[in-house]
Amino acid sequence: MTDWYPAPLPSQEGRRFLVTGANAGIGFFTSARLAGAGAQVVMTGRSTERVERAAGAIRERLEAGAGHEVGGSIETLVIDQASLDSVAAGAAALLAGDPFDGIALNAGMVHTPRRRETSADGHELVLATNTLGAFALHARLLGHVRADARIVTLGSLSTQLSTFRLDDLELTRSYDSWRAYAQSKIANHALAFELDRRLRGIGAPLRSVVAHPGYSTSGRTPYVPGVNEPTRGKRFADELQGAWAQGKHRGAEVVLHALTADGVEGGQFWGPRHRTKGAPALARPTRTSTDPSIGARVWAFAEQATGVRHGLVG
Repeated sequence: MTDWYPAPLPSQEGRRFLVTGANAGIGFFTSARLAGAGAQVVMTGRSTERVERAAGAIRERLEAGAGHEVGGSIETLVIDQASLDSVAAGAAALLAGDPFDGIALNAGMVHTPRRRETSADGHELVLATNTLGAFALHARLLGHVRADARIVTLGSLSTQLSTFRLDDLELTRSYDSWRAYAQSKIANHALAFELDRRLRGIGAPLRSVVAHPGYSTSGRTPYVPGVNEPTRGKRFADELQGAWAQGKHRGAEVVLHALTADGVEGGQFWGPRHRTKGAPALARPTRTSTDPSIGARVWAFAEQATGVRHGLVG
């Protein structure tokens, strides 16, 4: 099995993390590195087969005792973030276990449909998957984290490349696949920064942080059987972008930093040092995503759309 970029993390023994959308990409490498540092990790995905295959790859590496790694553990749970019923059932299962030291809200739809589609709950599908499902999940889990836990929302550079239609979050008037993705990510940023403001307002030590992975591609990512198997053509095409692209294992470093590093504060926005690639560094979010009035309106919309209120900060 090829190497998975073995840079060590500080020991995470005795700590427990939830990583959503963990069957591939950023979520997979986030989970692998946490478990390799000794953490208990719960990996979620919408496909039993895919999340179990990813978990099996990590367990195989842990059992082999590769490099510096020590004995963490992996659990799996199926959650389809596009379904509020699935999110509710998943949250109930998680509430029956031990509390978390960190939650990485990584799950989301990147390859968006060309035409507007709706979820089982009647919401625009990209918004339902990327935003509303994540909101409903962490709203249900906020009382099930340790006092100094971190809630890390996966951000995106797309937030800097699109306007935000606050009066049409469901894109009923006009839809295109790019706007659906970018608008969902702007909403995620706004909700994460609004969560931070509300946590500060009640004096809670929990931290809400946004971390974006830059431009991370599968063709520059280590080969992992059953998890990341890009074709030769994909490898070649992605290598041509090497000046500004990095592997998803590198993009996961930013998420890991936000979850575990000393000195990370609530309300911060972390990304690669060179914007699209590089070591973790503080970045500047858009004014739209940090505007308190926009954050409050998106929060109210998310509560109404999901029927879920934050018990601690609603």
